[in-house]
Amino acid sequence: MITIKRYTNIWVLILKGGVSLEMTATIREQMEEFLHKNEMTINRFAEISEVNSGTLSNILNGNRPISMQQLDRITAGMGLEEGYFYELYIDECIFHATPDWRRLGPFLHRCADLGKLDCLDKAVRMTMDNISYSPLLFETAEVFFREGKHEAAVLLYKSVAESERFQHSERLALCQYRLFTLELGDDQEVNSRAAVYFEPYIDRLDEVYQLDALVDLINVNGSIHRWDKVEEFAELMLHKAMIEFKYSETKGYIEVRRKNPLVFYILYANLSLENSYSERGEYEKALYYVSQYANPIWIEDPNNEEMRIIDQFKEWAVANRYVYQLMVGQIEVLSDYVDYVSTREEEIFPALCNIMIAANRHRFRVDDILESYGQYLVYKEQRYLIGKISTQVTLERYTRLLAELGIYYISLERYDKGIEFILESLGNSITINSNNGMLRCMGLFEQYRHFSSFELQKRYTILVSEVQKLNEKKIGLSIGYL
Repeated sequence: MITIKRYTNIWVLILKGGVSLEMTATIREQMEEFLHKNEMTINRFAEISEVNSGTLSNILNGNRPISMQQLDRITAGMGLEEGYFYELYIDECIFHATPDWRRLGPFLHRCADLGKLDCLDKAVRMTMDNISYSPLLFETAEVFFREGKHEAAVLLYKSVAESERFQHSERLALCQYRLFTLELGDDQEVNSRAAVYFEPYIDRLDEVYQLDALVDLINVNGSIHRWDKVEEFAELMLHKAMIEFKYSETKGYIEVRRKNPLVFYILYANLSLENSYSERGEYEKALYYVSQYANPIWIEDPNNEEMRIIDQFKEWAVANRYVYQLMVGQIEVLSDYVDYVSTREEEIFPALCNIMIAANRHRFRVDDILESYGQYLVYKEQRYLIGKISTQVTLERYTRLLAELGIYYISLERYDKGIEFILESLGNSITINSNNGMLRCMGLFEQYRHFSSFELQKRYTILVSEVQKLNEKKIGLSIGYL
């Protein structure tokens, strides 16, 4: 025998033998229960909820679907928290009803507004079999992206990418580009995987996004010292940008609206090629590319924005020529380099990084410089006349700076101070999941362990345990991919 009893929010089925199962009541049943419990007429509830009484009657009788606006008003009228009925709404008005974007679209927006991402994801997955919804879901994802609702946007981009994975469309490529940029963060391993996954889609992107995507790939690969990839993407960007630049000089050219003027991508490609060669110690080749962006006389009649970009690259060219002289041991240019960057505050932090590398390489003292510019030996966002330096690049540069400071003070036999910087660099390397950084710092500590205090050894042990946890996590991820 089965007995059915109704309580406030549920129907309870009492089965023979005393076993009971709970089934959540529908939205309509809970509305009926609310009216019954509060002895309220439909007309009175219409006044409270601001939903027309005739509409309420049709909803309760099952003759009319509930719109998103009506659902929110009914929820508020019943004194329930926003989004209380969203789980039920998915089943009753999306899954078990004829799909209707007039209900689904507003539902997705409200889920994003309230942070109910589980509901958003569930609703979207119910529509994946219907490929005609892909353009609408994509446009909604773009709205979320522009509004900064990135977690909601990611769910929609992934859904569209999954449904169109065999289409080879520009929309699929743009979804993958958005997912790539939204996945970028402090973790170098995550950034590396994101870059590798996105790379095959670069040629499918609309030209309006291609050059910016190449900039992003260059920055990520540079931050993880993958210089062969930096070179590959920089050459590709230079090739594409130069072709378009030459075409722009012809009649009928319509400029593509990007984040930056076309000249930026040409100059940045040369700067990136310079960086890739300098990091490999090929300074002659690096200096060639400095000359390519130091004085771009081929840009005729630049406008104000282009002139600002040109001036910024000219400044970088002057600074980088000093850097290469330092790197080959021409210490006599150090004071000129310091004087040059001292009047350009945004250049001081990268200059300190370069000076410390050169000081350790050629064994010269820079105590007075560290004392004068100690306030700049901290991590902060790096901005220039033409925008912000990639966070990934700045984090890696700061982590390297800490290690170089450690090496410098150890060379002066100031072991405690040097080892403290090494451990700080190790901590940062763990934070950004930099294998190169962790190996460098652990090797340095072990080399000078016998000079470290008991407290520094304890701190090192704790940090090594964090490294082990990271490695265990990586092993788990690799097993998962298998």
